[in-house]
Amino acid sequence: MSSVSPAQDDFVAAFTSETLPISGRVVRMGPRSLSPILQRHAYPDHLGEILGEAVLLSTLIGSAMKFQGRILAQAEGDGPVSMLVGEYNTDGSVRAYSRYEAERWAYLEKVNRGEKPHMPQLFGPQGALALIIIQDDRNVQPYQGIVPLVKGSLADCAEDYFHQSQQVQTCLALSVKRDAAGEWHAGGMMIQKMAGDDARGDTDEGWREAMALFNTLDPEELCSEELPAQDLLYRLFHEGGVRMQSPEPLDDNCTCNEERLRHTLAGMPDESLREMAEDDGMLGVDCQFCARHYDIPVEAVTGAAN
Repeated sequence: MSSVSPAQDDFVAAFTSETLPISGRVVRMGPRSLSPILQRHAYPDHLGEILGEAVLLSTLIGSAMKFQGRILAQAEGDGPVSMLVGEYNTDGSVRAYSRYEAERWAYLEKVNRGEKPHMPQLFGPQGALALIIIQDDRNVQPYQGIVPLVKGSLADCAEDYFHQSQQVQTCLALSVKRDAAGEWHAGGMMIQKMAGDDARGDTDEGWREAMALFNTLDPEELCSEELPAQDLLYRLFHEGGVRMQSPEPLDDNCTCNEERLRHTLAGMPDESLREMAEDDGMLGVDCQFCARHYDIPVEAVTGAAN
């Protein structure tokens, strides 16, 4: 198996089994990737956990892409949480953001007596999860797959997406926690069934065995600082032989920049931009993800400048 330092807590890696018909990926996030994102906005603990799960989900899916780009796991609805998005970029950067109503959230926490809310409580009966894939090649249109948020957890809803939209049998496990020092730690794992062929034969029995082993996962194991990911994989799948590939590092790194922001603003009506401008003719814009502030001259993005 690949050698990964137990202290390395910010990576994603593929893994394979020598005998079981699965392809898999495992992710760990902590002080370099997830923790700064959740601390930046001081989300309530349960909301931080669910937002962290969205980042894990986008990373598990996006790190398997064979092209340069990014994937967003974006949930929307009309509940206490109106929008939540976790984003993974193939350069290893991750970012996330959520919009919620503090009063409705506090009421939900009270009703649940401190228990973690389920998806319909968070996003309402019309809530939906969109998985959006955007390639760096601008000639390729973004892809979007949508599934209703009717199950209890984000992982359960994402499994439905794979079963219904991709017709790939998938098991997902996501776990996020905050320690006593306020640092966030997270771990996730995904396995998918490989189709049978002349070499493998029928894979149904092997898949059932893999699912049974996967279902022994404990949430604490997934994000444990004391249990390295390769040791967890060995505990689960050692009888069939398991190999973890070289890990890909992850980092909290927002993709916002002034050029991209100017391009977005230039697409807005000039009148609206001038109404938004301050008395000094500057547009003050904050990135919702990283809270970085930009001051852009309104004349640089209106018709007079184009």
